[in-house]
Amino acid sequence: MASGHAPQRPLRDAKPTPRSLEPGGTGLSGCRLGRTAGAPAAQCNSMDNCEVPSKKVIEFKPPVYEQRYCFVKNLVNRHGLRKIADLGFGDATLLWMLKYHRCVQYLVGVDIAARPFEWGGGRLSPGVGGYIVPRELDLTITLYRGSAVQKDSRLCGFDLITCIELIEHLDSEDLAKFPEVVFGYFSPGMVVISTPNSEFNPLFPASTFRDPDHRFEWNRTQFQTWALDVAKLYNYSVEFTGVGDPPAGAEHVGYCTQIGVFQKNIAKATESSISEPEEHVPEEHIYEVVYTTSYPSLQQSKYFRLTLSSESVKAIGLMKSRFLRGLRKREGDRVVPLGSCTPQFGLTEAQRAEIEQSPKPYSVGEKFYVPLERLIIYPKVNHLVAGSMEKLRTILAEGLLLNGDQSAVQVELVDYQTQRLFDEHLISPVLESLMEEQDEYSENYILRAVSIGQTTLVAIARDKMGRKFTSAPRQIEITRLE
Repeated sequence: MASGHAPQRPLRDAKPTPRSLEPGGTGLSGCRLGRTAGAPAAQCNSMDNCEVPSKKVIEFKPPVYEQRYCFVKNLVNRHGLRKIADLGFGDATLLWMLKYHRCVQYLVGVDIAARPFEWGGGRLSPGVGGYIVPRELDLTITLYRGSAVQKDSRLCGFDLITCIELIEHLDSEDLAKFPEVVFGYFSPGMVVISTPNSEFNPLFPASTFRDPDHRFEWNRTQFQTWALDVAKLYNYSVEFTGVGDPPAGAEHVGYCTQIGVFQKNIAKATESSISEPEEHVPEEHIYEVVYTTSYPSLQQSKYFRLTLSSESVKAIGLMKSRFLRGLRKREGDRVVPLGSCTPQFGLTEAQRAEIEQSPKPYSVGEKFYVPLERLIIYPKVNHLVAGSMEKLRTILAEGLLLNGDQSAVQVELVDYQTQRLFDEHLISPVLESLMEEQDEYSENYILRAVSIGQTTLVAIARDKMGRKFTSAPRQIEITRLE
């Protein structure tokens, strides 16, 4: 707002005021619209004489303010936008929604009423889960106190600037400055502007402005005329849409909220990237920083190494659990599984088949080994190292134990966690199956216990015709090891 005017107001109210007529505000008790039952439908061009031809209360689900945010959210996803600023961020709900999008790397909010003490550790901060499962890409969130008609070079070069229910709060002097600052100076790739559609207002209980702080409310022709003039002046194209469908029979009034989506007219450039202000733009830092935070991500070496080690240990644990549950045989100094050690869940059939074709895990004495050639096929591990065996080996060697030729990860066969599962009978104690002899129709095995506890033995055999026979379960107790 220009100096000399009334005290500055928030650029966009965070919540509808009690007098607000906007759907979702308290003035409509859950965004209901209605009219006297039995009133006839009217076809007219003037909104002053039109009545709502509805016989029952209408509800917007979800509320219109949520639909506005979802519109932006979907736009960001569709275009993979990474650097986004919200002018008049209010309670930061839109920024909070956008922080969960994988493509987003930089979020900025500007509001003239922003206060530092409100953001000391709020919902924009990374939670515990953000450290346990870091994001793929870096994310920085910064909030500024400032006006939408002030030039600050830190907002130049963004992929998207949003102005959700903002322009109607600007007086004529600030509205005249707004296009030159946002479109001319900031010059983002896209701009989204939403504003009330005044043609919808007669559907409310009283045909007044939806908020007492609004300086104007435009009909569709007024908004589109202004938007087209701005787009032409600053070399943008603009498309019009909206959210908040009118009740049946009142379609002529259009959406409750009208939206203009502006896109800069430039030759199709390379992929959207976090760009710095253009060289010819002088550094101007007018806004005051009231909050900033950065999220842990896989781009940061510390979290990348931690995540890779964690995913590898998880995969090794699943393989070891399958190894301990199944029958095994001795091959030289190694004990290898007779069956599959591949988890049954979380993998596609193709992924399981590929893993099964790789070198199998094995044990030697009290140690369990998983070949790196097998580990790297697990999807999450493979994604993290981009299929690079050398990268996997180098990073795992820093935190895990590899065998002598660094071809496999080495862990304890029966560690604390495995022993706990034995103790709670969640898995059977290890029974090592050693193949003694084999002929055309039979295989003989010697079972050797390698841990203490109870287990159940079941014998399974097939005859010459391939028919399967299973013995009755037999409980045995392992009391000591040879």
